[in-house]
Order: sequence, then structure tokens, then C-alpha cells
Amino acid sequence: MSELLKITLPDGSHREVPAGTTPGDIAAAIGPGLAKAALAARVDGELRDLNRPLDRDADLALVTARDEKDALELARHDFAHVLAEAVQNLFPGTQITFGPSTDDGFYYDFAPNPERGPFTDEDLPAIEAEMRRIIARNEPLVREVWSRAALIDRWRAQGETFKAEWAGDLPEGEELTVYRAGTGADAWLDMCRGPHLPSTGKLDPAAFKLTRVSGAYWRGDQANAMLSRIYGTGWLNKKQLDAHLVRLEEAAKRDHRRLGQEMDLFHLQAEAHGSVFWHPKGYMVWRQLEAYMRRRLDVAGYAEVKTPQLMDSRQWEKSGHWGKYRENMFVVPDEIPSTQDNGPVLTGEGDLMALKPMNCPAHVLIFKQGITSYRELPIRMAEFGCCHRNEPHGALHGIMRVRQFTQDDAHIFVREDQLVDEVKAFCDLLDSVYKDLGFDTYAIKLALRPDKRFGSDAMWDQAEEELRAAVRASGRATEEYGWEELPGEGAFYAPKLEFHLTDAIGRTWQVGTIQSDRVLPERLDAHYIGEDGEKHRPVMLHRAILGTFERFIGILIEHFAGRLPVWLAPVQAVVATIVSDADDYAAEVVAQLKVAGIRVESDTRNEKINYKVREHSLQKIPHMLVVGKREADEGTVAIRTLGEQNQRVVPLAEAIALLRAEATPPDLRG
Repeated sequence: MSELLKITLPDGSHREVPAGTTPGDIAAAIGPGLAKAALAARVDGELRDLNRPLDRDADLALVTARDEKDALELARHDFAHVLAEAVQNLFPGTQITFGPSTDDGFYYDFAPNPERGPFTDEDLPAIEAEMRRIIARNEPLVREVWSRAALIDRWRAQGETFKAEWAGDLPEGEELTVYRAGTGADAWLDMCRGPHLPSTGKLDPAAFKLTRVSGAYWRGDQANAMLSRIYGTGWLNKKQLDAHLVRLEEAAKRDHRRLGQEMDLFHLQAEAHGSVFWHPKGYMVWRQLEAYMRRRLDVAGYAEVKTPQLMDSRQWEKSGHWGKYRENMFVVPDEIPSTQDNGPVLTGEGDLMALKPMNCPAHVLIFKQGITSYRELPIRMAEFGCCHRNEPHGALHGIMRVRQFTQDDAHIFVREDQLVDEVKAFCDLLDSVYKDLGFDTYAIKLALRPDKRFGSDAMWDQAEEELRAAVRASGRATEEYGWEELPGEGAFYAPKLEFHLTDAIGRTWQVGTIQSDRVLPERLDAHYIGEDGEKHRPVMLHRAILGTFERFIGILIEHFAGRLPVWLAPVQAVVATIVSDADDYAAEVVAQLKVAGIRVESDTRNEKINYKVREHSLQKIPHMLVVGKREADEGTVAIRTLGEQNQRVVPLAEAIALLRAEATPPDLRG
């Protein structure tokens, strides 16, 4: 008699099945409806193929389309494999490399046949058609375990040099798995950890679209071969795909790079790759946002500091960043040893300095000045700190991802008994700020310990539980706030709470964070004097609300489609004349608005009013105050509000009161 395994289902019931039974078999035993709907299984929490045999007692949960996160990941992974099979069917001699799922779809990297040349967007319709034929064939996807030698021989025999190289580089002892699509001699193979759907027929042929082709280097290294990367978006059904395509169209209209140019906010250019040239209007948005945040931090009891841009590499070694983050840091010699007629000569001798990629070590150095008593804690130390990170060129994106950026950074030094209350207070502050800035919806996620980390398991256990307790105390560890725990996603020194904003078109942006760190105070020897007269380590809370000013302003631009709230708008009103006879009155209106604190411009050009309206609408100016001879005679203005069809004529004093109310930042309103 074969060994019986005890399988526990989500409802707590148990089934005893022979070893070798698959989750698919159990789904069929429960009922034909579940057997048809099942896509994969979670075995002791691990996502696995539906037809992978069970070999031990386990908790089993069957995955269906209702489990959207898992189902989407599976579908997108399978679309990538179907894409690769389709390309090799259509273009013999093409080598395959990698094909992962992404947040909204998938891609696959190919080495095209040199005689054929790189793929282009014109190839995509034919590839899509072939993918649909593969899906219609309902090819089974079967997991196989291969020996390293046999797999390398297979790839070499097939001319798949990239796959052979990758198989040879995988760690000794790692199980190498291959997925076979189809049966017989025509079956298509790819090396993959999986899992996958039971067959290609589980994919909806109307739920994907190939979107573009780009170049990519093998293994992300510019020294390696250039490949063709084909991107696609994939979903569970056509309704989801159509909704996504509408979002993409709307996102293109909201692109902060286009709007930033139209609104004359900023520009980027190669002379300062990865850094932003802020124009006066863009920097006015920055100044208003910074002033708002500074007022909020003052009220919340933060002390603002300013720390150096350059710090000795030995400080980064002590903090642990040198070993973990060195490749992303801009490093310079402490001094240039010698010069010649043609300029400096670097000998490689002497000490090294690095532009700071983060502010935390410098804040510890401030904390360590003098003797700190337990009575002084918590100490909340804030800095709008300019940092530099050497991001790859391909990763840069407008002002959303740059090399030079300014964080709304802060570090809070607390006793352990203060930690939960302090994190709760931060959650409350963050909630208020996000609502002031127009974001009513956000999710909270707890990123747990990664495999490679500093600190003991007991330290991590305590830190993770403290963050959980703080969110529970704030009343936000709920489905309404998208509460979720993310295994392995924490920083190398601390678990963290992540705050993910949802914008006007449903996209999410991870911006705020708070991390509970016991490692850095230990490494940099920070301490306070406790009530017992002895030295104690503080806990260091790393926290940000906006993340970086650059990225958050980009998010604001896209969230509001450029129509920033009046208090943030760089120009809050334009006074535009209909006839030159009203020029003097327009100047009087502008003067009174400026006295009232309104950021206002005048437009007295000899142009038709409809032309002026279109131009200032493109600039996303919230209000136009149109004046002609009648308005001048009556002391009125005609207000045209951005996005509204009609205008209303009101006395100038009423218009000033209206604009003044809208121009007041939310934290200063009564």
C-alpha cells in the first residue's frame, strides 16, 4: 500500500491521498467545477503547478481566477512563454533568453538570427496571431527536472548558447527545471523555475497585446550582446485588457514629462543626465510643497538639520552602506595627488569620499554630539536632504527616477517603550498630509526581513511585531487600507512600512515609508543615558512621507493631469484684457491680487480672447480674470475657471476673496 499523505484544505478539512496525487486530482475529487476553474495551487504557501505531485503532508489551497494576484502572475508568465514559442516558430534561428512577468504584463528577450536582424514593431501583429494559434491548440505545460549536463547539452545542440551559459552559471545543487509545451517531437522547451498554468488553453486569447520592441543587453550588462526585447501586456480577460488600454491612453495624456514642458516647469538634458533643471514655475511648486511640509513638521515636533554632501568612505563602511550600496554611490578622491599641464592626474592613492546616497549616517553623527538623556527622547530630526545615487541610464525616467534628488527625510530616535506610539503618530501625520495633497486612497504594506540582512532573528522578530502593533493601534491594519505583509521585501537593516498611493486613474505609487532600525545605532555606536544611569541603544526610525520632492511632484502632475490645486499652482490667476482700453484696469486688478498674496500674471497682448483662453488653459492656470471696458467701468471681473465652460461676472472684491480662499494652503485654513 502506498504512503498516505494528510492534506489540509483552507476550511480546515483534511483529505488522505496517496503520495504522487496532484492538486489537480484533489480539485477533480472535490467537483468538476473546481477542476475546471483551478489554475495552480499553494502548497504550504508556495505557488506550484496544478499537476505537480504532492510528496508530503501539506496545507493546500487551490488557485482560481478569483485569486487575482496569483492568477495574473501565472497568466503573464505563460504569455511570455507563448510569446517565445511563437517567435521561434515564425523566425527560425532566433535564440531565447529570459521572459519574466511584469506589473502589467510580460516581456521576453531574444537574440535574433543575424541574417534576419533585430525585431521591430512591424513584426508584432504576426507574432500576436501565432500566439493565439498556440493558445487555441491548448498545449499542456509539463514540468520536468533535468540534470545540469543533459540540459546544457540540449541547449548547445539546439544552438541556444545563452540558455547554455545560464544553465552552467546556476548554483551547484540547484534543481534545474524545464517546461515542455505540447507533446511529441514538436514540443517546445524552455528552462524555467515555474510555476505555470496547466496548459496554454487556460489563457484568454483576447486578453493580451504586444506593445513595443526595444533593445536590451544580455544579463543587463552593456559589455554583453544586444538583444531584442518584446513587451506585452497580459490580463485574465478582455475586459481587464480594455480597461488597461484606456488607462494607458489616459496616462499618456497625463505624462509629467509632456505636461512639464507645456507648463514650463522643468527640463532635462544630457549635460546633467539624471538631474532636473527647475524653471521658475516648477520651482514655485517645489517651494510651496516644501513650505507646507516644513510647517507640518514644525507642528509635529521635528527639528530641521542640514548635513554635508560629501562624507568619508570609512563612515559608509561603518554604517554598512559601502558593502551593500557602493556601486550606486558617486565616489571621489579626498584630494587630487598631482597635476600636469593637461589637467589632474589621479594616482588611486589617498582617502575616498562619497556623495551621500542617503542621510541616515549623518543624522546619527548629530545625535552623538554630546550626551543624550532618556528624558530627551524622542528626538525627531528632519532634513530636506539632497542625495545622489548612480542609477543606470536605462532606469532614469523623467523626474520620477533621477540621480540627484531631495528627500523629505527624517530620523526619529526613540526608546523601545516609545516606538509604537511614535510610529502611530507618524501614520496619523502621513494620513493627514496625503489627504491635504489630494490622495484619499493608499495601501499600507509591511515589508519583512530579507534573506541577506544584519541583526539577529530576535531583533527582527521584535521590530516586525512593533510595526504591526503600531498599524493596529492606528486602526489601519484593515482591508480598507490594503493591509498586507511582504516577505523578504525589507531593507538589509530593518523591516519597513510602505505606503502606496492610488492616483486618479488607479495607478499605485510607493512613496512614504517608516523603518524600525536597531542595526545602524549599533554599528555607529549611538546611545543615550537611561533612567538607570547606564548606556542604552536608541531605536532609529527612518521615515519619509513624500519620498523625494522630484518624484512626488511628478506624481502630483500626473494625478491632477497638470491641474494642480490652486495653492500649489505656480501661477494662480491671469488677468486678460479683451480690449486695450482695459489695460489700466487690468494693472489695478493685478496689483490688488498681489497684495492679497495671489500669484498672478497679466496678459494685455493684442490677441483675441479665445486665443488667450486656449493658451492659458494649456498652461493649466486655474483661473482667468477677463476684463473689458464694461468690467473696468463697473469694477468687476469675468472669472473663467479651468475645466468649466461658463464664466461668471463678480465684483473684484468677491473675486479676490474667492481666490484667496483657494490659494490658502490646507494646513492654514480655518
